Amino acid sequence: MTTDHVLPTSHLDVLVQGRGPALLLAHGAGGGIEGNFGLVLDDLAQDHTLVGPHYPGAGGSAVAVEPLALNDLADRLVAAAVAAGQDSFAVLGESLGSAVAVRIATRHPDRVRALVLTAGFAAADPVLALAAQLIKSLAAAGQWEDVARLALLSCMSPADLEPAALDEPVAQTLTAMPPGMLDHFDLVSRVDVRADLAKVSAPTLVVAPTGDRLVLPESSYRLAAGIPGARLVELPGAAHVLNPADRATWLRHVREFLAALPTTSA
Repeated sequence: MTTDHVLPTSHLDVLVQGRGPALLLAHGAGGGIEGNFGLVLDDLAQDHTLVGPHYPGAGGSAVAVEPLALNDLADRLVAAAVAAGQDSFAVLGESLGSAVAVRIATRHPDRVRALVLTAGFAAADPVLALAAQLIKSLAAAGQWEDVARLALLSCMSPADLEPAALDEPVAQTLTAMPPGMLDHFDLVSRVDVRADLAKVSAPTLVVAPTGDRLVLPESSYRLAAGIPGARLVELPGAAHVLNPADRATWLRHVREFLAALPTTSA
C-alpha cells in the first residue's frame, strides 16, 4: 500500500511516499522536497519508496540554532531514511543536495546504492559564491523582494521569464522562500567535497543543465570527472530550476539509470 506522510526524525520533517527500492531525496538551498522534486514525486513513487527530509528551516523542520554542518546534515538524512525503514537507498541530490549526497556516499558507503547529482557542485564556483553573498547581503538589509528577483534571474531560463509580468512570480518566490534559506546559502558558501569525489564507490549519474546560471555546468562536469565511473548527461539549455519539459527529460534519464542498478528487495 502506498504511504504518504511526514515523520519527525532528528528534528527534520520527512516526506515518505510510495513503495519499492528507496530513493533518498536531498534538496537544494532555499528549496524543499516539493519545490525541487514536486514534478516527479508521484511518478517515482509508483515503484520506489521516496524519503524526502527537509533541511532545518525548510518544510516543517525547525530553523537551525547554529550554522549548518555538512556531516551533521548528511547523517541526519541517513537517519531519516533508516527511521523510515530503509537500510539502503539511492540518493538523488539537487544543487546543494548534490554535495550532501556525495558526503552521504563517503560517510555511509554500505547504505548508498547509487547517486544522481543534478545541477550540483563540489565547491561553490565564483558565480555561485557571489550569488550566495548577494543573497545574504540583500536579506541582511531587508531587501527580500530583491532576493526573490535575484533567485528568479539566477534559477529560471530566460525563455520562462517575462520581464513585463514578473510581479506574480516574484511574489510566489517570496512566499516559497523557507525560513532557513540564509542558513542554507551560508552552507553553500562553505561546502567543499572535492576530496570526497575519488572515494565515491556507488554508481553515479551526473545531470548537467547547460543553461544553468546559478550553478554553472562546469561544476557538474567536475563532479563527473572526479567520481570514478560517473556517467554524465547534459540537459541542453535547461536552467537551474527545471521546467516541466526538462524535468520530463531528466526523469527519463534517471529512470534508465535506476533500472540498470542491481535489484534489491523492496
